Amino acid sequence: MNQSDILLIEDNPDDAELTRIAFTEAGIDRQLVVVSDGAAALDYLFARGEYADRDVKQLPAIVLLDLNLPKLDGREVLQAIRGDARTRALPVVVLTTSDEPFDVEATYALGVNSYIRKPVEFEQFVGVVKQIGLYWLVLNQPRVAG
Repeated sequence: MNQSDILLIEDNPDDAELTRIAFTEAGIDRQLVVVSDGAAALDYLFARGEYADRDVKQLPAIVLLDLNLPKLDGREVLQAIRGDARTRALPVVVLTTSDEPFDVEATYALGVNSYIRKPVEFEQFVGVVKQIGLYWLVLNQPRVAG
């Protein structure tokens, strides 16, 4: 993975495929790496387990994080990302179906950069993905590591 790729942490294969299609429809030409549970996400980011041969220094441009995940939920993943100096500044956007005030408050308290509720309608979802891509991958100036 290079700096311009996207890590999607999503356990629903249909939502993962819709996200992939939405990025394509939005004209965002980035590799979308998908992991389906919280433990695999941390293994990927920290180059452990099946991802041990990955260069841990090659972080994604952005992490799209679902909250309701198997093994470790999204809050635990976010806490681990923010708790490690290597990934502390990594942009993390929660992309979830939950609009529960507790989820919104809890994830902001843990340091999420943005919280977006997934639209149900595909065209609206594509619009949201376009906005995510435009802001995080084009307009935003990422923090320079070091």
